[in-house]
Amino acid sequence: MARINWELSQLSFAQPGKGRSMPTVALLGTFDTKQVEYRWLRDQLTAAGCAVLGVDVGSFSDGGGLADVSSAEVASAAGADLDELRAKNDRGAAMEAMGAGAAAVVTRLYQEGRLDGVLAVGGSGGSSVAGRAMHALPVGVPKLLVSTMASGDVRPYVGDVDVTLMYSVVDVSGVNSVSRLVLGNAVAAVAAMAAAHERRRAEPPPDHRRPVVAATMFGLTTPAVDEARAVLTDLGYEVLVFHATGAGGRAMESLVTSGLVDGVLDLTTTELADDLVGGVLTAGPQRLEAAGRVGIPQVVSVGALDMVNFGPRETVPERFADRTFLVHNPTVTLMRTTPAEMAALGRRIAAKLTGSTGPVEVFLPRQGVSGIDRAGGQFEDRAADEACFAEIRSGLAGSAVAVWELDSHINDEGFGRAAAEALHRLITTHRGNG
Repeated sequence: MARINWELSQLSFAQPGKGRSMPTVALLGTFDTKQVEYRWLRDQLTAAGCAVLGVDVGSFSDGGGLADVSSAEVASAAGADLDELRAKNDRGAAMEAMGAGAAAVVTRLYQEGRLDGVLAVGGSGGSSVAGRAMHALPVGVPKLLVSTMASGDVRPYVGDVDVTLMYSVVDVSGVNSVSRLVLGNAVAAVAAMAAAHERRRAEPPPDHRRPVVAATMFGLTTPAVDEARAVLTDLGYEVLVFHATGAGGRAMESLVTSGLVDGVLDLTTTELADDLVGGVLTAGPQRLEAAGRVGIPQVVSVGALDMVNFGPRETVPERFADRTFLVHNPTVTLMRTTPAEMAALGRRIAAKLTGSTGPVEVFLPRQGVSGIDRAGGQFEDRAADEACFAEIRSGLAGSAVAVWELDSHINDEGFGRAAAEALHRLITTHRGNG
């Protein structure tokens, strides 16, 4: 990320500990095309008791008297030159640069303790830039986006963080009898959230907090995760369980990256199978990398790697016609992974874990990896499971990653406990070394 070359102390809003008495909301938008709307929002936020910081992401804007951080400064924060962006007249490149710059700006403001919330309004372009900036802020920082795109596929704008979306109903084009109602609600919402955020920051930190563990679970690995969660809770941890549905895995990894997690119990890595084979619950190619990147302890298993997820049976691609299926319910069809696919998954897991900067241990259940991969189960296939295990063994041989093989099913009593106790040991040792 490029260094921001503007001085935050020059910005005209109060600093924490220097008489600040109101929350600050960053009003982020394209001030070249939405001046009327943003001027109205600024006035309403001021009336609601908020300090307002205008961040201009309009590539052809002069600020319109609204910008505390100009569009040139936003571009510079991304390592770009606004005049060059204008000369190229490439909207896509400009939006990319302004999005990156806006993310750098709000991140720096937050790190300096000078940001309590972000509000943005716009269409597809403005929403994409605002979404990029909001993704850069940790969970818990108020983020409200009023968008014409909020009634469709919102994943590009929400991502894996707690962005609040509000549908604009009418286009963001002036302030009228309808938009006044919608935008007024947006102002009231972000002002209240920002005030709550400011109060939380002003409170003295607690003397202690329970360490936080993130765990992954699927319906077919629930007994193992429930057992592990109970053990960890008794040991004094707060356990956050994420449903391994693609979005759940991404959300977990985002939270890990935010620094809010002390350890990861990744018993259910099924999203890797969807990413490899083409299922609908992929969490993307970076799944199983966040904990290793930030260096926190993790215990990993192979829960539900025996399956790839699709929608209703008729939606499964024709190329898989000869495979083994289980219609889990009318909207979910499961497909058994083959020995070759399981071997590839084992190689992926080993490669990701060898790159970890923190302590890692792997637990392999010799008698099955999911509720339907057991003796007599619909997805029983010991050869496929062994193909995965063999690649994990060979890929981690000689590394610092310990591999434990238990002669049990993943959901048998004792497996979850063993994994939980291992994670507790890793976290305790890691903290002692820190």
